[in-house]
Amino acid sequence: MNTVGLLLAGFLVMFMQVGFAMVETGLCRAKNAAHTVSMNLMVCALGCLGFWAYGFALGWGNCGHGSAAGWTSALGPAAAALSSGAGIGDYGLCGLKGFFLGGLDDAGVLALFFFMLLVMNVAATIPIGALAERWRWKNFCLYGLWIALPYGLCANWVWGGGWLAQAGANWGLGHGAVDFAGSGVVHALGGTIALAGALVLGPRIGKFTAEGKPLPIPAHHVPMVVVGTLILTFGWFGFTAGPALAAEPSRTSVIVVNTLLAAVSGAVAAMLTLQLKGLKPDTTIMCNGLMSGLVAISAACAFVSGWAAALIGAVAGGIVVLSVFFWERRRIDDPMGAISVHGVNGLWGLLAVGIFANGKFGDGWNGVGKGDGVRGILYGDASQLLAQVLAAAVLALFGFFMAYAWFKLSNRLTPARVTRDSELAGLDGPEMGVLGYADFTLVSRRS
Repeated sequence: MNTVGLLLAGFLVMFMQVGFAMVETGLCRAKNAAHTVSMNLMVCALGCLGFWAYGFALGWGNCGHGSAAGWTSALGPAAAALSSGAGIGDYGLCGLKGFFLGGLDDAGVLALFFFMLLVMNVAATIPIGALAERWRWKNFCLYGLWIALPYGLCANWVWGGGWLAQAGANWGLGHGAVDFAGSGVVHALGGTIALAGALVLGPRIGKFTAEGKPLPIPAHHVPMVVVGTLILTFGWFGFTAGPALAAEPSRTSVIVVNTLLAAVSGAVAAMLTLQLKGLKPDTTIMCNGLMSGLVAISAACAFVSGWAAALIGAVAGGIVVLSVFFWERRRIDDPMGAISVHGVNGLWGLLAVGIFANGKFGDGWNGVGKGDGVRGILYGDASQLLAQVLAAAVLALFGFFMAYAWFKLSNRLTPARVTRDSELAGLDGPEMGVLGYADFTLVSRRS
């Protein structure tokens, strides 16, 4: 295992947090800037502690058992250090070894821990964008410690040799669930958690009329959103290419080019979709289109040709525009569009593997050796699409219902939503005790 390559990729993924902080903060109002950027800061710290305590163990504490999923098998001898060898791990439900990294000092295992921790932070950050401007700080802190639970379980099922990964070997469904860089495990999961949280917290004051008509709440710093989007794009190359650097360096160039093609196609498609609907080319929606292309290609980036990557990204760019309007019509308030960018397009990315995978890469993936790589339905393997549909359904339903139950429970422990007075005043002062723009007089167009 190339531990140095994986560590370097992790550094790039860490830089994605800067991009998320800028995008989510820029999209909110100025009176909530310090609160939003602080959540982006502390989700890293809280999530890290949770992942160290139990998330890594649940996700990878049995990846040496049975058929290790995809590139995780590149751990080689190091995988033995993670094998639970008994108990619930035998059934591919979760790992049982590695709590607090106990007894794990292998260099390959620690590199895997570092990379997957930072990948988890991406999933953890997504709901912040949907719940911004109304999420109480104490409740958010509980969430930061909890997020490693759903991520660890879903990661085990797909990446740690769990039951969805074994769907190929056990049930003949292609190569089992295939998600190279997290369209499902990271983005669909984060997006469905965001949806559950938005339902529990409800919309921001002033977002909808009494009749349910959505009203615009303008972003306070659009240039910050654009710069953050470009930083995310840069870091995304570590996100998608990181697994290849660890296990299949020869595939890295394909992954990088596919990632770029999907991103730019998503931005262009979002712009064209807006114009076809008779709307202006909204800068923030074009940014969401670019990110949607990145989200959608993450699962398929190692398995598809360039033309397919561009098409996957273009479809994602169109989907995000339609999806944003869809959720708004149902009174779901999502300041960043996180549900659409990450949730909806994460699911599309999973399905795209089962459609466009060309068979040139992935022989032996999830322990399935067919003499060729992962193939989608266009290349003769309809069963792979079934595996992807199964994975998409499981991740979406599990993520949503588990998160909905969590937000309801945590709301009883400490209220999830701020008071009306705090929300109208802005959360910087009441929640954080520090103003994002202390030297400015802030005037809100809408309360």
